[in-house]
Amino acid sequence: MDLKKDIQKQFGKSADSYVTSSIHKDGKDLQKLIEMAEITGNEELLDVATGGGHTANAFSPLVKKVTAVDLTQEMLAAAEKFIKGNGNQNVQFVQGDAENLPFPDRSFDIVTCRIAPHHFPNLNQFITEVFRVLNNGGQFLLDDNVVPENDEYDQFYNKIEKWRDYSHFRAWKKSEWLRMLEFAGFEIIEWHRFEKTFYFDSWCNRMNLPIEEKEKLTQFFLETPERILDKFRVNIEKDQVISFQGEALVLKAVKK
Repeated sequence: MDLKKDIQKQFGKSADSYVTSSIHKDGKDLQKLIEMAEITGNEELLDVATGGGHTANAFSPLVKKVTAVDLTQEMLAAAEKFIKGNGNQNVQFVQGDAENLPFPDRSFDIVTCRIAPHHFPNLNQFITEVFRVLNNGGQFLLDDNVVPENDEYDQFYNKIEKWRDYSHFRAWKKSEWLRMLEFAGFEIIEWHRFEKTFYFDSWCNRMNLPIEEKEKLTQFFLETPERILDKFRVNIEKDQVISFQGEALVLKAVKK
């Protein structure tokens, strides 16, 4: 089964939990994305991998039209229910692949993508597609989990994410994002680092991780060197992982 089928399977069965997930729903990172955007109210916005629809929902009252695209039909249905339930009527829902967007060149003034690119197997293709569908001068607003520059920390974080969620591909380093975006032709205008606290139980349960895998993952944490646990602020009590800290990159780039 290829990764995109994995994504559809994984998110199809956990769609509703993404709508209610506090990390996706309440994050200050979403407020920062809105603050970074230059908006007049006449923009057409594309939200790629809309998930539970939180980004599309937040931008909907601010722009002329939002198109929410996702690979997974169940996710789109959950997002539509959530967004329309909030009274936002200017959002269109389209099933589609982030690496092969079903839209003509220069169709949008803004493209957003939040807490999703770590699932994309070909990130450069996604970035190329974002560049293609943006108008000249268009804004790309990105928000995704990233890893430290240190390879050991990078490997730890990506290992635990892949363990929890087989549809995880890779959380990238900040430097890798900057490099790929600039090579694609974007100018990076502004970026911020956000700290994120993950509560182990809800983090595992959101992906329906079987109890035996959760126990193995807990054991892996317990056997991890102290310097890595310190870096990720891992909180362990009575041999149970309570929480750990990750980071996200929130960035604005412009198509020149």
